[in-house]
Amino acid sequence: MSEKADNRKTKKRGKWGEPRSVSEIVGKVLEPVLARRAGMTLDLMKAWPELVGEEFRETTRPEKINWPRRSHEDDPFKPAALVVACENSVALFFQHEQAAVLERVNVYFGFEAIGRITIVQKQVLQNDEKKHKSAPTNRMTSEEQVRLESILDEIDDPRLKETLEKLGKGVILKSGNTSRS
Repeated sequence: MSEKADNRKTKKRGKWGEPRSVSEIVGKVLEPVLARRAGMTLDLMKAWPELVGEEFRETTRPEKINWPRRSHEDDPFKPAALVVACENSVALFFQHEQAAVLERVNVYFGFEAIGRITIVQKQVLQNDEKKHKSAPTNRMTSEEQVRLESILDEIDDPRLKETLEKLGKGVILKSGNTSRS
C-alpha cells in the first residue's frame, strides 16, 4: 500500500474519531430535542420502567413535562405536570397508582419537580405486542366459568352479553381469584 493511501486512512480515522455506538450518537441528537419539545430527558425515559413498576412498564410512557410559565425570574418555583400516555385498558388502574408513581418520579428528580400527572389515553403498545399481551396465559376454572355464565344468563341482548363476558373473564383472570389455589 502506498504511503499516500495509508495517510488517507489515518486521516479519515482521525477526522471521525473512534467508532461509537449508534445509541450514543442518537442520544446526543435526541436529548436537546426532547428537552426543548417535551421538557424531558432521555434519563427519565430510561428510568420509566423502574419508576412505574412491572405492571405499567410496557403499557405507559411519559409524553412530556408541562413546566408552568414564569413571568419573572423572581417568581416562586411551581411544580410541573407530567403527561403520561396510557393504553386504554390500563388507564383506570394507572390512575389508582398515580400518587405512588408521582412520589417515585419526584424521588428520581431529587425534589418536588412534578405536582400532578395527567393521563392521556392512547396506543402505547404496537399491534403485535398488544395481541400478545391481551391473550390470557391461563384459563378460568370450571367453577369460575359456571359462576360467570349464571350471572350472564339474565342478560337478553347478545352483544351486551358477549361484551360483559369478555369483561368478566378479564376481571377474573386479572384479579387472580382466590378460588384458583
